[in-house]
Amino acid sequence: MIYTVTINPSVDCLMKVENFYLGKTNRASTQKMVPGGKGINVSRVLKNLGTRSEALGFIGGFTGAFIKDELEKESVFSSFIETEGNTRINVKMKTDTETEINGKAQEITNEHIQKLLIQLDELKSGDLLILSGSLPSTLPADLYNTIINRLSEKNIYVCVDTSGEPLKEAMKASPYMIKPNQAELEQLYKENVKNLDDAVKLARKAVADGARHVLVSMGGEGAALVSKNESYKATVPKGTLINSVGAGDSMVAGFIHILTQSGSLEEAFKYSVAAGSATAFSNGFCTAENVEKLLPEVLIEKI
Repeated sequence: MIYTVTINPSVDCLMKVENFYLGKTNRASTQKMVPGGKGINVSRVLKNLGTRSEALGFIGGFTGAFIKDELEKESVFSSFIETEGNTRINVKMKTDTETEINGKAQEITNEHIQKLLIQLDELKSGDLLILSGSLPSTLPADLYNTIINRLSEKNIYVCVDTSGEPLKEAMKASPYMIKPNQAELEQLYKENVKNLDDAVKLARKAVADGARHVLVSMGGEGAALVSKNESYKATVPKGTLINSVGAGDSMVAGFIHILTQSGSLEEAFKYSVAAGSATAFSNGFCTAENVEKLLPEVLIEKI
């Protein structure tokens, strides 16, 4: 079974503003409200690809109810823990450039965290857990580390997609996979990443520092999968960038979708690159159909 955890979910308000003027009243030409949060995105993409998962994490108030209802409509299973207050609202505005305003996280107490840990204690050997997204500043930066260590004796595959201190702490617990992008690698090692080769170099450091597999996304520059015993880099399909939101989450979902079917790292990597690109070239998340169309354009090279 596959589980995703979103500690800090959101309701994402997607707006398109043709001409944005600071200090003026601006009117959106289109508007859409969707469940947000990286783990939730992974669960939604997995459903699109035909793989079942269960979304865990924290929701609260009318915005939390919206998330739960929308996931039910999409047949995405969830077992969220209810908290006080409302789940945050994030505004993602498309103008000449993409601009985001992320709302403040709801309050999550130690009691809520203990409930989550008890939930995760029910996972069984061979299950796959995806810890994805930021941690509110009120929570300890080593929370993901705590979760991985708590499950370490149960043979559970834990993938982590986060940044900063939470990522640094998580790596100490030897997660099955991490998925940093260019900025997150640079932040992790305080080094500039100018190209894919630079990213591979830092990914090898991440493997040495504890991660078993490192899936690196570099946008149009390509992608890499670095492990101790086998590593690959890939070209990305050519297309028009329409939507960068969820592209990285689609890579994670695509990787897991194929890995659980074939067990092949190379096949999972290739599919993940196609899935990330398919989302980037779409107005919504990728589907199995448009991922399959892009697969022939992804060229894999062993490194």
